[in-house]
Amino acid sequence: MSSLLRFQSPIRQRTLLLTTVALPLTGWTVHALALHRRLADARKDQLSGLPGRHELIAHGERLLRTRHRDDPHVLMLDGVGFKTVNDTYGHAAGDAVIQTIGRRLARWTASRQALAARLGGDEFAVSVALPPSTALAEIAGLREQLQQPLQHEQHTLRLDVSLGIARAVDLPGETSSRILRGADNAMYKVKKGLEAFPYLATRADAYADTVNGRRAGRRGSHLLARAA
Repeated sequence: MSSLLRFQSPIRQRTLLLTTVALPLTGWTVHALALHRRLADARKDQLSGLPGRHELIAHGERLLRTRHRDDPHVLMLDGVGFKTVNDTYGHAAGDAVIQTIGRRLARWTASRQALAARLGGDEFAVSVALPPSTALAEIAGLREQLQQPLQHEQHTLRLDVSLGIARAVDLPGETSSRILRGADNAMYKVKKGLEAFPYLATRADAYADTVNGRRAGRRGSHLLARAA
């Protein structure tokens, strides 16, 4: 055997060994990615198609670690008159409203470093990085998009949302969860007419009194208080 053939033979053996090892690893990687996608899909709300609070908080924490402090915003949104839609047109119409809001939020966040989530009922939230110079205009545009009427069967459903805003720059050192609480209280003030949109949460909003961790006045908080 020539010296060239003797040199090539170990190379072929090593190549075969690496290929043999790589095939199972590649198969496992594909399986792991598929499993990850299935788990992510399972965590999404089936009606709106959006993830939940846990994913929202995690996304907010990533923004706080990787973005300029001026950029991270948390938006809290609550439907206005949702019960009336259910009572007047039925639960199928109510489901259509939730689905439509979910699609509109997903479309808005797709072109931004953002994540939208459904927190329950007609409550939604968004964690997003926005330049301070355009943030309020972009948020106002989102609110306008969400309030566009929805055609359901033979009915035109008028949509309305209350929207509260919390900026990380106004709440230095606070966690994503605390900033979300500020946005929640800001939304509540706008909904009750105590403040006009766009209202920016203050530290007092982020530390507003809660009932077992829930903003006083939110659905179910009176039951939690009674149970305690």
